[in-house]
Amino acid sequence: MAERVAREHMDFDVVVVGAGPSGLAAAIRLKQLAPDAAVCVVEKGAEVGAHILSGAVVEPRALDELLPDWRERGAPLTTQARDDRFLYLTKASSIRLPTPPTMNNHGNYIVSLGDVCRWLGQQAEALGVEIYPGFAATEALEEGGRVIGVATGDMGVNRDGEPGPNYAPGMELRAAYTIFAEGCRGSLTKTLFERFRLRQGCDPQTYGIGVKELWEIPKENHRPGLIEHSVGWPMDSATYGGSWLYHWGDNLISYGFVVGLDYRNPWLNPFEEMQRLKTHPDMRKHFEGGRRIAYGARALSEGGFQSVPKLTFPGGCLVGDTAGFLNVPKIKGTHTAMKSGMLAAEAVAEALAADRTPEPVAYAEKLRQSWLWDELYRVRNIRPGFAKFGLWGGLLNAAIDTYVFRGRAPWTLHHAHPDNTTLMEADAVPRIAYPKPDGKLTFDRLSSVFISNTNHAEDQPGHLRLRDPDLAITVNWNKYRSPETRYCPAGVYEIVGAEEGDPRLQINAQNCVHCKTCDIKDPTQNIDWVPPEGGGGPVYPGGM
Repeated sequence: MAERVAREHMDFDVVVVGAGPSGLAAAIRLKQLAPDAAVCVVEKGAEVGAHILSGAVVEPRALDELLPDWRERGAPLTTQARDDRFLYLTKASSIRLPTPPTMNNHGNYIVSLGDVCRWLGQQAEALGVEIYPGFAATEALEEGGRVIGVATGDMGVNRDGEPGPNYAPGMELRAAYTIFAEGCRGSLTKTLFERFRLRQGCDPQTYGIGVKELWEIPKENHRPGLIEHSVGWPMDSATYGGSWLYHWGDNLISYGFVVGLDYRNPWLNPFEEMQRLKTHPDMRKHFEGGRRIAYGARALSEGGFQSVPKLTFPGGCLVGDTAGFLNVPKIKGTHTAMKSGMLAAEAVAEALAADRTPEPVAYAEKLRQSWLWDELYRVRNIRPGFAKFGLWGGLLNAAIDTYVFRGRAPWTLHHAHPDNTTLMEADAVPRIAYPKPDGKLTFDRLSSVFISNTNHAEDQPGHLRLRDPDLAITVNWNKYRSPETRYCPAGVYEIVGAEEGDPRLQINAQNCVHCKTCDIKDPTQNIDWVPPEGGGGPVYPGGM
């Protein structure tokens, strides 16, 4: 057995946690403004883009500002949006609705966001940014009440927490400033919320889960640039949700389904709803003759303007989806994430130049003066309107807010409660029966996880931790019949022994696709998602 050794450290001017759009945009902007600054990006995925999952339609506004010559540089934005469709579905038919202005995609591009991030990573490295994929930041370092960097996790630690034969200690990456760009429900960001009380004075964050498939279809059925969104079936009118379907690339379809995690029925299974939707006549036709080639899932921060926390603290700041900058009505967050990273970089560069150390306070002010803040403000009432009024009331509220007040209504709707408090008891609501998968159009979760290329070292401490194991049965099973066995899109959670009268929760952590839904939706907040060993989790291919 190897012995634990002290962690070594490396010093930088700025450390960025996360190689998504916001983190890479921040790193690039920093090097543009401060070429001599030492900038490091640490990424838990096995490579840049490995954990990036999105629709994705990208509005190039922020990219135009960051790298105006991105076309000449060969950025992978190649399929222009051409045809927007917005459908209301019943079980057997559909009605085409007017496309809301917020969903107009003229001038946008359908992309693989993973490939865009890989390309952004190349641009960052060309400027001198050091990028370390495969290293998960597991601890925010603090000294004298100030964040001074992060530590990466130890490698080769066994299930008992003891160093194994391949043990290697983590590394401390210290910096004058640390930019946290962890994406939705970042594990370190969650600790920063508590440590620096960053969520005081804002609404609870509300979330959605997006489940996605990538299909390859026959060329004769492919319509490059087609963008189709739907609401209605299979969701009831009280549950927020809908689909996207994009034709792009070389005979590819990006298909996905989002369910708001404020749903009430514990029997609901977002993965199964996504599978069931494909059987609708207006959906099935897109997949005929095709084959599914990739799968993934992730949570989305949907709270918007009202749920943005305090963004700075001594030694650092929050950017991108970890801070909640998704524009839900527009169904886009890449441009807002990148813009937030760029603004944070500008504030940090100014602070470095002035040798100021407490916190990059100018970031919040720059944000309030930017188009990003105005964009989120103008759509602030739309997502909470659906939570308050349901589908039809939500659509009416959105129409009034958009067409009458143009986003300047003299009121602001609020998110009333966190998503984990909304479930009704299992006996009080109807059980949902889902059809069995056929293996051609519809699939089960385990075969789906297989094509997500998810892998975790088996002999490592579990990264899905129960604060009180008894609650898994006394609350989750007894009251809600273990909703975690349904809302998890990867089959991580399983109840065994129920037929014998001795139900127990089994956690299949090796299946985890890092969507963070369990950390969000668990009724008593009993599940903590923490980073596994660096490089673990899904490896989404180009195209996702």
